Amino acid sequence: MIIVIMIIQPRFMQLAVLLDILTQSSTKMIVALGISFTLLIAGTDLSAGRMVGLAAVVSTSMLQTADYANRFFPNLPHMVLIVPIIIAVIACGLFGILNGFLVAKYDMHPFIATLAVQVMVYGANSLYFDMEPNKSQPIGGVRPDFVLLGQKKLLAIGDFPGISVLVPIAICFVLLVWFILNKTVFGKNVYAIGGNREAAVVSGVNVFKTIMGIFILASVLYGVAGVLEAARTAGATNNYGNGYELDAIAACVVGGVSLNGGVGKVSGIVSGVLIFTVIQYGLQFIAVSPMWQQVIKGIIIAIAVAIDMSKYRKK
Repeated sequence: MIIVIMIIQPRFMQLAVLLDILTQSSTKMIVALGISFTLLIAGTDLSAGRMVGLAAVVSTSMLQTADYANRFFPNLPHMVLIVPIIIAVIACGLFGILNGFLVAKYDMHPFIATLAVQVMVYGANSLYFDMEPNKSQPIGGVRPDFVLLGQKKLLAIGDFPGISVLVPIAICFVLLVWFILNKTVFGKNVYAIGGNREAAVVSGVNVFKTIMGIFILASVLYGVAGVLEAARTAGATNNYGNGYELDAIAACVVGGVSLNGGVGKVSGIVSGVLIFTVIQYGLQFIAVSPMWQQVIKGIIIAIAVAIDMSKYRKK
């Protein structure tokens, strides 16, 4: 598909396009890394996208310029940049604790548990977004220091447009997740639970703590992605992140993360996110209808899952 896009529109091979694709992939990469933990235990997390929106709204609501006419908190004093970011991530973490508790304590299927939490997150975020005096108006007037977090360009020398600061941030999280999954006891336990939960229990793995840790860690990553997405776009609404969880799950599956649990690599997640972003960007580049884009994306997901299930049956 990428080759066909390049033949139709040779300008797709430009450096500027590649840099744009990397920028667009960055926040999606962090969401996919978070959701991969839940997939590795044969679960899922449908609340991911709504947590992205929650973090975006919470962080921007406290990071508006003092002279902005429609401030979310008119009398809020100037806050150090990191404080609203931490508050936004903690807000997501609280819902991550709820996800983990429902799954680990009551053995609730992650699909149902995270669906319930997804609705709660969106409802809570909408109530917060609708508070006086904002009344559901898009949040703007974001402080320049916060915007730099998502829009700053690195190595912009001469004709080179520079690399978005989001790219190295995403790379740092890729390395962090790789380290957790491959070099820590927690990471080994994640694969053990996904491969055979009963065997993990008799081997001494604390399944409750591991599942709690998985959903908390995932929610923190969603929160970070939401903050960065708000900084990149210099604003937020309660609909930010809508559908991100589905794209993240699809990218993970295309990248080789098995829906049956216990199988998946960080390198595969990275490639899956990049593949989806390149194809989506490329289809827009050659002016393919958004409706056809959805059809093509669905076909890719169906094929990837079919291949995954056939491999699982053979094993």
